[in-house]
Formats: sequence, structure tokens, C-alpha cells
Amino acid sequence: MSREIVLITGASSGIGWELAKLFAADGSELILVARNESKLNELAEFLKKEQGTESMVIPMDLSESGAAQALFDRVQDTGKQVDVLVNNAGFGQFGRFDEIPVERHTSMCELNMVALTQLTYLFLKPMKDRDSGNILNIGSTASFQPGPNSAVYYATKAYVLSLSEAVHAELWGTNVSVTCLCPGPTKTGFGKDSEMEDLPIFRNNSMDVAKVAKAGHRGVRKQKRLIVPGIMNNLLAFSNRITARPVVLWVMKRLQPIE
Repeated sequence: MSREIVLITGASSGIGWELAKLFAADGSELILVARNESKLNELAEFLKKEQGTESMVIPMDLSESGAAQALFDRVQDTGKQVDVLVNNAGFGQFGRFDEIPVERHTSMCELNMVALTQLTYLFLKPMKDRDSGNILNIGSTASFQPGPNSAVYYATKAYVLSLSEAVHAELWGTNVSVTCLCPGPTKTGFGKDSEMEDLPIFRNNSMDVAKVAKAGHRGVRKQKRLIVPGIMNNLLAFSNRITARPVVLWVMKRLQPIE
């Protein structure tokens, strides 16, 4: 039997890095994608040493137009069959909507939504043809409500959840699944990169990244529709469904204040 192949975007740090370790422990071969080639090579060397895992490193900025198709074509050219796709690449930005450069908003949408959609579409088709495969899309507890002072990031993550759940339902009755992992604030470089690390929502409720990755890994193996790791994150995510929208907005603005 051929070895399972797992493609992980945003693999150079955080949740992507930890998921790579978990899939490597399963004996999977990895395709590691991110912008930072040196960090990808570091991860590949680590996985080779610790697990004997072979990894293909592809440095690529998926926020660039046409990058998703280029990645798919490159993998196809190798003859490798991707059994698990992990759409982990993404970023956020804290600040008032009209004070963040529109180029930053656009790049966020390109990476968080467009690239994720295209990769899901491209790799799903061969999975359906052979009736086998899994896709793990990384959403967020931000997927469940609007986020004043992080408006576009929250909107992109709402899209990821909606898309993932819809396609999951379309695949009922097959051996292919789409799972959405929706972590809350997590101890990675995301908070610093998005200028959110000093916010109350990050300071008071950040999960260990290894625990988040384990929840995602376990969930995709069980072909679950949705994973929200952590009791507090579950309370935050699902309380929004029974709370009046103006109240949710007021609370979120208090949790993400601009001085």
C-alpha cells in the first residue's frame, strides 16, 4: 500500500507545524507549503530525523494571484496523490476597517478565502474520483460573529466555516469529507503578526498550539464536520447563536478595543 500524502499550507509555524508533526507520526509523507523556505527546510529535517518522514518543500506565497493553481499543477507534475489537504495558511489584522490599507485587506481575502477555495476545489475533484480523501480547513471562533476592529479577518473566517460545512454536507454518502477546525486565540505567532496579542481576548484565553493541532488531527481522522477545541471557545462560539446581535457586537468591541 502506498504511503498517505498530506499537503499542509502555512506549515512553517504554529498550527501547521504541529499538524505536520502529528501526520508524520502517522507515517504520512508530507508536502509542506509556506513562504519561508528556511523554516520549511528546518521542519522537513526535523521530521526526517524524528519520524523518518520524507517531505517535499514548496516555498510559495498563496496570496498571489494564480498561486493555488500553480501549487496544484506542481503537485500533479510529481505524480503524487494528495490524500489529506490542510488549508492552514492565513493571517489577520487588528485595526479600524478604514485605517488598514486596502492592499492588506485584499491580500487577506486572497489568502484566507480565494486560495483556500481554489485549493479545496482543485484537490477535491480527484478525491471524489477515487472516493477517498479528507480536507481540513482552518477557521476560527471568529467564524461565529462579526469582529469590530478586525472586520475583514472575521468575515474571511465566517466564509471558511460556511463553505466547509456546505461542502461537507454535499459529500454525505461518500468517503470524502471536509472538516473545519475553529480554534480560539492560540499561542502561535499569529497574535503578534496580526497586532492582536495584547488584546484581552488573547491575553486571557489562549490555548496551547499542540492541543489545538491534536484536536484538528483527531477530528479530520474521524471526518467530523466541525471542531471547536476548548470549553471556553465552545461557549464563546455557540453562545452567539442565542444572543442578540447588538449584544454580540458590543461584547466583541469590548474584547478588541482600540485605545
